[in-house]
Amino acid sequence: MLTASRLVLARKRRRMTLSGLAKESGISVRSLTAFENGHKVPAPETIEALSLALELPVDFLTAPDVDEISTDSVSFRALSKMSALDRDAARGAGRIVVEINDWIEDRFGLPEPNVPTLPHLSPEEAAERLRALWGLGEGPIPNMVHLLESHGVRVFSLASDCSSVDAFSFRWKRTRPFVVLNLEKSGERGRFDAAHELGHLVMHSEHRIPHGVDAEQEAQQFASAFLMPKSGLLAQQLFGADARRILSAKLKWQVAAVALAYRLRDLDLLTDWNYRTAVKLLSQMGYRSGEPGGITRESSQLLGKVFSALRSEGIPASVMAKDINLTLDELNLHVFGLVPTVFEGGYRSSAPARPNLRVVGE
Repeated sequence: MLTASRLVLARKRRRMTLSGLAKESGISVRSLTAFENGHKVPAPETIEALSLALELPVDFLTAPDVDEISTDSVSFRALSKMSALDRDAARGAGRIVVEINDWIEDRFGLPEPNVPTLPHLSPEEAAERLRALWGLGEGPIPNMVHLLESHGVRVFSLASDCSSVDAFSFRWKRTRPFVVLNLEKSGERGRFDAAHELGHLVMHSEHRIPHGVDAEQEAQQFASAFLMPKSGLLAQQLFGADARRILSAKLKWQVAAVALAYRLRDLDLLTDWNYRTAVKLLSQMGYRSGEPGGITRESSQLLGKVFSALRSEGIPASVMAKDINLTLDELNLHVFGLVPTVFEGGYRSSAPARPNLRVVGE
């Protein structure tokens, strides 16, 4: 029997209007509306047609009810400029990663959330306090994704068909923190996005709606201060740094060159004239639109360990996909493309022991 909430989720995940789904499935808008409202029960062959149109298994559409992630709990950037289709597709992707995480948590011991809320502090103060609480000192952060995972944040990749969204975060049921990252950005941009979403989790998610101009500006300031702490930059003696020194320093902090120049000006280590001169030269060298010779994009250590543990137990990723009622391709979109593409041998039908996965802290 069709589950109305799952039909809504699947349609939104696929960026479809009712008219679009009607065209793809051959089912009238009137019938689709009745299905989504729970006023009409479709025949099995109609559910099959919906499954084909939505490229999701029939089992996804007939599984138990799901709650949507509310728009006000998600840290969307430039929400007013985002189309409803883009917004809902991203929320649908977020709901699916919650399902994936539930499956993993049922089988593995994962780090418990350790993300304080510091709504009363300025972004600079919040970044400093969090670095102190997490024992990070004043140096560069080797890997932002691993750091988040080691403190209980569940990090997933944003499906490529939602590429218009930079990244977003939310606390599911006001407890479990999630960060979803766009993989089409540079490695440096990806680290900044992860720190930006951490800022929303720390400063906004439990106390304010985590979007809007002010919230976005605060998250940007938090990310800048968290990745490039004032004390660390002062120790590096970057006062008056030119483009050459900025390019050298960015290798240490693993940030975009222009982001580092902006941070130096923000700390009064560059005058406005120094800043404009450096950014003009960096732009001519291609650092405004990209990051030539940039770092490798960060990936999930935790999900890598999950798939490795499953493989060692003889459990193919297809079993995980089937349990969550997803196709293997859909699953792979949300897990940094870490689903093994080749698996040798059968799988064990009995449940494996529940191993504890530890993420190496940074």
